[in-house]
Amino acid sequence: MLISVLIVNWNGASLLRSCLDALKNQTFKDFEIILIDNGSTDDSATMVIDNYPEVQLIVLPENRGFAGGNNLAAGEAKGEWLVLLNNDVIAESSWLATLAVAAESNKGFAGFASCQLSYEDPEILDGAGDDYHCSGRVWRRGVGERFGPPWNEKMEVFSPCGATAMYKKDIFMSCGGFDEDFFCYLEDVDLGFRLRLLGHRFLYVPEARVRHVGSASKGRGSDFARYFGHRNLVWTFFKNMPSALFWRYLVLHLFLNLMSVLFFSVQGQGGTIFKAKWHALKALPSVFQKRRQIQADIRVDTQQIEEIFAYGLGGLFWGHKTLKGVAPKGLS
Repeated sequence: MLISVLIVNWNGASLLRSCLDALKNQTFKDFEIILIDNGSTDDSATMVIDNYPEVQLIVLPENRGFAGGNNLAAGEAKGEWLVLLNNDVIAESSWLATLAVAAESNKGFAGFASCQLSYEDPEILDGAGDDYHCSGRVWRRGVGERFGPPWNEKMEVFSPCGATAMYKKDIFMSCGGFDEDFFCYLEDVDLGFRLRLLGHRFLYVPEARVRHVGSASKGRGSDFARYFGHRNLVWTFFKNMPSALFWRYLVLHLFLNLMSVLFFSVQGQGGTIFKAKWHALKALPSVFQKRRQIQADIRVDTQQIEEIFAYGLGGLFWGHKTLKGVAPKGLS
């Protein structure tokens, strides 16, 4: 099995060394590394050329975002499986080997989520796959929780977090990969939603462990992150929610967006959130064009989609504190 590890970098020279050194120490050796440098203005590219000749480096003149960068890398990949890796992630030496075994042993899954641990405290979770609330809210499962039961158990999740996601390449490519209009943030959830509508499933593998700095390029809670996250949250719901569920949960989705505007206005980011929601609404005609094709291609019934959603006020208001996931079927 050949695995293609895809890294998208933007001004991350200080992070890349640790990331690439950890890949050198992997016990699994049958992999290639494709690194997309997204128009960096630091010495990222030079550092890679000088110190990591095994890396296939593609330098872009402009920043095409996480979505565009990974799509380009996927098109160059020779592996049967694509493994996405953020430049601020340090993988345990057994990480790729564990993912390879999971892929070979669980043929019913199109992708796998890693166990992301906090860089500062590896006893604390940074994420165990992604959850999707019926309102459209999204979170990484288990953020801030101490690693242990139930986070040390395999579980089917809505989608893998793109920071350390593994996808079957032919499946990733067949649906066009990430939506490049998203640029960054929630493109992984949008992809997971689209693939689920086609009948694909995703498994969280707790033994596949990494340490994740998180939001190293732009900062967690920055205006940049708020803008793209909250704009793309709207697009993900409007693109993908099946028609019967769309009308059932639309009011809840609108309520979520209203509460977001009010909350972040109090936090001093009102202008950013208003801009995100306004731009999301302005683009709805093109979003609905995409929706028509996505909905026409659905291969699962509504119940299968509903079963994997998170529900309840706890998920709506405190998403990451809510455990969601279903016991996976057909594990070896």
